[in-house]
Amino acid sequence: MMHLLSREESEKRERDTLSPLAAQSADTLGRCHGEEEHPLRTAFQRDRDRLIHSTAFRRLEYKTQVFVNHEGDYYRTRLTHTLEVVQIARSMARFLRLNEDLAEAMALAHDLGHTPFGHSVEAVLQELVIDAGGFEHNAQGLRCVDLLETPYPDFPGLNLTYEVRSIFTKKSSMAELLRKGYADPGSQRFIRGPRQPLLEAQIVDLADSIAYNSHDVDDGIKSGLLSPEMLEEVPLWREVWKSVRGRDESSCRHAAIRELINLQVTDAAEESLRRMSQPSQPIPVPESGEYPPLGVIPRQIEFSTAMRDSDRSLKDYLHSNLYHHPQVTRQMDRAQEMIRRLFQAYFQSPEQMAPQFRMRLAKEPKARVVCDYIAGMTDRFAEDEYISLFLPPSLVARNR
Repeated sequence: MMHLLSREESEKRERDTLSPLAAQSADTLGRCHGEEEHPLRTAFQRDRDRLIHSTAFRRLEYKTQVFVNHEGDYYRTRLTHTLEVVQIARSMARFLRLNEDLAEAMALAHDLGHTPFGHSVEAVLQELVIDAGGFEHNAQGLRCVDLLETPYPDFPGLNLTYEVRSIFTKKSSMAELLRKGYADPGSQRFIRGPRQPLLEAQIVDLADSIAYNSHDVDDGIKSGLLSPEMLEEVPLWREVWKSVRGRDESSCRHAAIRELINLQVTDAAEESLRRMSQPSQPIPVPESGEYPPLGVIPRQIEFSTAMRDSDRSLKDYLHSNLYHHPQVTRQMDRAQEMIRRLFQAYFQSPEQMAPQFRMRLAKEPKARVVCDYIAGMTDRFAEDEYISLFLPPSLVARNR
């Protein structure tokens, strides 16, 4: 007789089919605030659903990847980038028999703390709130899901599992993020006790790199700032372009991007399987009881040495020829100045902020609240706010 697949059956399927190195949803360390388990969905599946329905996730649609959103609908945004990371992460998790649901939830969450207008604004906010704990987008992502999202009446944040939240510990440990006010105070219950760094988090970290390399190449060529011929300086691209040359330009580009992703994902899966098959050296647990941040642990999910060198060469080329291209930096310089002026305006007149942020002023430093407000903005909203605050009404009316 047919019946609905229960959570317990899904958990048993994980135990029966996943690698011994995979995270098991039945073994989650839990949430900051206790909740009853769902009868049908596993803990990581619930986290995935909560993230998709969050305000911060929806705003990614109008946040810059490289090209400001209004420059063209065909360029990637933070949202389309996130979906590409999800696709790559799920594929790699499946190949390696790791937990796909956890990898998907982590991938959906990994960029929630990004500012409008890309990394250049992150540097400005770091400078402006240095005395209030600074700014870093991974830490801000944790603050979003732990404190700033408010869909539930009984607790702050999305109340995600510890495992999904650990994707934000790329540069700082959970204990450090708790001390700086980025994490729910309930995180204290997770600080002590040994835990292995999650391979699913390493998958998302590598999938992120693969995705932005490939789509920044694609967007760079579409914009005219790069060309396939210019990119032949990079050995990995030269190999890919040679294999697809001979078709029309658009088809060649699409085929080349697909092959670029395929080569990197296949290499990473094969090298990761080799590393996972070897006896792993235990990582010393510090006195705090918590493993170091994701970014400093020995990696089991990784490229081969040759692909790692090729990946580095491609990244270096993009930094020199795309991210620092005058047309891109001109937009970023404009965005930085816009954010500085918005920050000063809200700091001097906090009544200009939305009510839910004004309410936070009673219990948090003003600089931190203003930073939260700006970091959560989309490109479009930030520009509209700038126009409203700083342009004469006659000029605003004329532009509309």
